[in-house]
Amino acid sequence: MPFFIIAGAVNAAIAVALGAFGAHALKEKLSEHYLAVWETAVQYQMFHAIGLLAVGILMSSSLFGASTQLTWAGYLLLAGIIIFSGSLYVLSLSGIGILGAITPIGGVAFIAGWTMLIIAAVKYTN
Repeated sequence: MPFFIIAGAVNAAIAVALGAFGAHALKEKLSEHYLAVWETAVQYQMFHAIGLLAVGILMSSSLFGASTQLTWAGYLLLAGIIIFSGSLYVLSLSGIGILGAITPIGGVAFIAGWTMLIIAAVKYTN
């Protein structure tokens, strides 16, 4: 599905931009701790942007095609990026510690997204 390919590419581009922003503009403004949190957000955003690309490619291929499980996988990975990485970006800039309680929700979305991809693959092989 082109949506997930576009979403993956957009998120990859944003991850590169925010990684560069963190390395250059925030290096002197954030503590080492919050800079590390920022870098974690960037890494997870990029990893899961690649996951979105994979989902989109699989949905566009004749191998899998559009399936409910792949659709769920894509939306869950996207939600995970927004919640997990988004909360870490805001936490890094604001220092509002309660945002750390939101981050695991994004992590659960990531795990659920990858699980849906596994289920789609298992269904394909059967």
